[in-house]
Parts: sequence; C-alpha cells; structure tokens
Amino acid sequence: MVYTVIWYGKQGVVEMTPFDAEKEAREHARASFAARQQDDGVVAVEVRKPDGTVVFSQAGGSSGVDGGG
Repeated sequence: MVYTVIWYGKQGVVEMTPFDAEKEAREHARASFAARQQDDGVVAVEVRKPDGTVVFSQAGGSSGVDGGG
C-alpha cells in the first residue's frame, strides 16, 4: 500500500511524496517538519492512505495530531 506525504504551504500543496509503509511516511513527516517549516515555509503536513484517509497530520508548532491507524 502506498502512503503519500503531502506538504502544504500558505498557497496550497507544495510537494507530494509516496512511501511504501505508513511508519516510514509518518517518521519522515515528523522528522522533516521543523526544517521544512523553516526552509520551505510549509504550514502543515499530512500522511494519507491511497483512499485519501488522513492517518497523520501536523500543523503550526511541533506537536502532531495522530489520526489513528
């Protein structure tokens, strides 16, 4: 199953990156958020299943909102 990490800026989607595993996608999103926020101006990140269900999201500060899974 492919999970997609979606990075959002103030104007919308900045980048979408596919991952083969949910854990790998979540870890990438968590580990990269602060740097992407500072370097690229991202305001939020989501990890989505192929059906569009959000399984992880993080916005603003450094605390994440876990959508379960």
